[in-house]
Amino acid sequence: MEVIVAKFGGTSVGNGERIRKAAESVVKEYMKGKKVVVVVSAINKTTDDILKIVNDAIGDAVTEKQLADIVSMGETTSVRVFSATIESLGVKSEYIDPHMDNWPVITDSNYLNAKVNYELTEEKSKEIMNLLDQGIIPVLCGFLGKDETGNITTLGRGGSDITAFLLGHCLSAEEVIIVTDVGGVMSTDPNKLRTAKKLDRISVEEMRDLATHGAQVLHPHALRYKDPLINAKIIGFEHGDLSALGTEIMGPAGNQMLKTTALNSEPISVIAVVGEEILTKRGILSKLTDTLAENNVNIYGISTGQNSVTLFIDKAVADKAHEVLHEVVVENEYLSSLSLGMEIAMITVASQDFIDTPGIITKVTEPLRKNKINIVEISSSQTSVVIFVDWNDGKKAYELVRRVLE
Repeated sequence: MEVIVAKFGGTSVGNGERIRKAAESVVKEYMKGKKVVVVVSAINKTTDDILKIVNDAIGDAVTEKQLADIVSMGETTSVRVFSATIESLGVKSEYIDPHMDNWPVITDSNYLNAKVNYELTEEKSKEIMNLLDQGIIPVLCGFLGKDETGNITTLGRGGSDITAFLLGHCLSAEEVIIVTDVGGVMSTDPNKLRTAKKLDRISVEEMRDLATHGAQVLHPHALRYKDPLINAKIIGFEHGDLSALGTEIMGPAGNQMLKTTALNSEPISVIAVVGEEILTKRGILSKLTDTLAENNVNIYGISTGQNSVTLFIDKAVADKAHEVLHEVVVENEYLSSLSLGMEIAMITVASQDFIDTPGIITKVTEPLRKNKINIVEISSSQTSVVIFVDWNDGKKAYELVRRVLE
């Protein structure tokens, strides 16, 4: 029988009417013969209200252990209300919170930003399957965990998404459904641009980077638990239907679980374009990239300085790129010269863990320094680091960097 995990965000259970609508959508899937696990956030703004009260009453004197216990009240309340609502619709339900022996999410003792003990959580999740096999709909607190001594921990703000994908992975669910206050993932923030459109699908990698850079629709850490064999989607609560169309989250490819190290199979060439203070001249970068695009030359990376622009392209088309860019340089008063440089290797390192790993650049590059491998160029985002080294050092550098993720 198919298992689905449905997570309802705080807005989705923001009042009694919405809670009943959400419960009805769960029961509807149950009546279709599906086993449904529900993950619930605190009722809209409850956690914020609790934090304000704590700040006004205690201020900085509150300990992390106390704070984790206090803020858990939002979720422990919402699961009770949600479970009772399901039972009012004639279906058996049980709420589960960290005070109970069958609570599945086990973490370390970092009370406010705990890391999941995956092996223990996977083992404890079997007790959730026992409830499902009895025809019971379990309703679990999102956001919360419990350390091995029984203390309540939290997974960080937005952690209910983590709970949903984690349980989906542990229970080998068919699908994880994230129910939010929007109908899916939008092409941009609809509050800023009315022309924003809903996406039918988005890859895990795209969703991760979008969430990392500020999109509020999904917690970026949650996607580290997105199993490639499990379907996932984001839908709006207004439908009151878990089978509603939203935005499907695709991937990750293979079984990489968002941790990858890759070495480009072919050499990369470097073209450096120079000119006095070209960084301050409008349209220079556009002219260079447009020229390459018009000549079907792909760009792997761009580095800019006050007086230079460096472009990284396939060696196979380097001579052609050199020629067409030379024409741009000759015709543009702000540009003076360009050079076609060495063959280099491109190594890409990506991991969800980079988001909150201070010093990750040092961690990735230190093995190269110790082995006297020079870095030609480096670029980074919150979830990936791209390193360019001499082509002859490429394979060795790849092996050294790959071990950083192990």
